[in-house]
Formats: sequence, C-alpha cells, structure tokens
Amino acid sequence: MIAPPLAAVLARPDLLAELSPREWEKLLDQARRANLATRIAVLARDGGLYPRLPPRPRAHLEAACVLVGWRHASVRWEVDCIRRALQPLGVPVVLLKGAAYLMAGLPPARGRLFADVDLMVPRDPLAAVEKALFAHGWVSRGYDSYDQSYYRRWMHELPPMQHVTRASELDVHHTIAPLTARLPVDAKKLFAQARPLDIEGRFLVLAPADMVLHSIIHLFQEGGFEHGLRDLVDIDDLLRHFGRAPDFFRELAERAAELGLGRPLYYAARQAQDLLGAALPEDFLAELERYRPGAATRGVLRWTFRAGILGDMAEGGGSFTGLARWLLYVRGHYLRMPLRLLVPHLVRKSVRRQAEA
Repeated sequence: MIAPPLAAVLARPDLLAELSPREWEKLLDQARRANLATRIAVLARDGGLYPRLPPRPRAHLEAACVLVGWRHASVRWEVDCIRRALQPLGVPVVLLKGAAYLMAGLPPARGRLFADVDLMVPRDPLAAVEKALFAHGWVSRGYDSYDQSYYRRWMHELPPMQHVTRASELDVHHTIAPLTARLPVDAKKLFAQARPLDIEGRFLVLAPADMVLHSIIHLFQEGGFEHGLRDLVDIDDLLRHFGRAPDFFRELAERAAELGLGRPLYYAARQAQDLLGAALPEDFLAELERYRPGAATRGVLRWTFRAGILGDMAEGGGSFTGLARWLLYVRGHYLRMPLRLLVPHLVRKSVRRQAEA
C-alpha cells in the first residue's frame, strides 16, 4: 500500500474488497475526517464492488451516495440562481473548483461534497456584479471595515458572501491568486482561454490546463491543508482525465511556464506520484525538473507537504501534523503578501483574536 489505508484505496479501489473489519473502521474514520467518505462510496459503486463488501461498511457508503446526490442537486440550484441574477449584466462568468467540476461533468465531482460556489468575473464590472447579487439576497456578513478593505484592495476575491434565506455560500473572484502574491496570475489570460458551458447564460469554465493550475494554487500556495488529501485527489483526477488528450501534458507545462506557475506544478506532480501513485509521462516530469528547488528546500517541503496532506495518516501517526500545517500556513501567507503588508496584517489579526478571547 502507498499510504495506509485511505490514500492506498484512493489509488487502488480494488483494495476495498480485501479490507479486514479493523481496516474498514480505520478507513471510514479517515475518510470522514478527510471529507472523502462519499468519494470512497463512488469508487466502490463504479467499480462494482458493493456485492463484495461487508454489510455495515456498504450501508455507510450507500448513505454517502444519497448525501452527495442531494448536495449536488442543491449546488445546481444555486448555480441557476446565480445565472438568473447575473445574466442581465452580460458579463462572462467562470465557474471555479467544485461547481465547475460538477457543471462540466468532470471526474473530481464524483463523490465531491461542497457547500459553496466559486466563480470568477472580470474586475471592471465587479461592483455591478456585487450589486446584482446583493439584490438577489447574497451579502457579506461578519467582516469589519478593515476586512472589507483588505479583501477589496489586496485579494483576488470579494469578501465571502452568504444568501440571507438559504445560507448558501458564494465566493466571487476576479482572478485566481491574490494581487500581492509572489506568483500573481493575469486574469485576462484565463478569460481568453475559458470554455463555454452548455447551459443558458454566459457561464464558462477554465481551460483544462488552467483548471489544473488553479487547483494546484489552491492547495500548494494558499496554506490551508485541512482538506489537503481531498484537494490532491482533485488534482490527480484532473491530470488523469485531461491527460488522455495526446498533447495535454505538453500544454500544461507550457501554460505553467507562461503563467509563472512551474514550481507549484512541480510540487503537485511529485505529491500526486508519492501519495496517489499518479502515472505521469517521463518527458513531462523531465520538463518540470527545471523548477526543482535545492536539495535542502526540496527535502523539507516534501516532508512538510506529505505531513500536511496526510495529517494523522502520515508516518508517526501524525505527530508532526500540527507543526507541518502551521509551517504551511505561514508559508502560504508569505507567498500571498510581501512582508511590509503581511506583518501588520498578522499583528492586527493576533490583537483582534486576543481581544475577542
């Protein structure tokens, strides 16, 4: 097994038919905490493994499939509500992450549980977009004047919004990385290659290479690893799906170079190989070697990424998970903002937390 037992089952679903009762207990516990229980259910269903599974685990997985079906129906409804709110503006709207996977029928949507909808619009009509969404019930709550200014001046998105009656969550982006990031991304290049969805309105999704790179930025640049394994599974799914096209990996490497995202792509490829057994073309991996960091940095980050992604599934029972995720959190902030902005921001957050305690 690559990593016991959840990551191993994600890489080889056929192992589900060989698990002992104790291994099933551990698997289901890990899957729930990693937000991947429904993914295991879909793998068992699609692989025709249900008849070979013990009754109790099978019941858990069948219930998970019901849950994901309900959640996906809810997200489709939210997307339609957003379409009706924004269609009069005539602006292009790019669905991102989970909503994009679902509406485009892509493999990461299988068993994917998500409550919020992420989208991207051009920056110029952002105020009109926010006004239209407000008129249909989406508002930003719980953000003081500093937070509002921080998001609008430095970040790549508006303050998160929530619907006043349905409590659905919505994140409105105007690019996929903060404006202050060490690796900023030109949104015009993303819109130029976005692909239309076959639904009414102006909804699009990112081009395949851009979709992979956005998923990589989300995991390897932003510093949040609580659902790291689920996010790595998304990346692996996209690589396997789009990689069936003959030129995809060449296009991915070229696009990463164009957008300045070669180093995060290198990290993602290595972690997908190490943890999920991703079979990536040798010429693609050779091309990524030019982004390889020095030996010391590479060794530290390989351990840190692995511990952060696997959590208590890592070697040693996750004894260093807290340290690894704290280091990745600090690294993520360092990559998002220069120190002249980051230090005052973190000091302000720390003072506010102490005042609220």
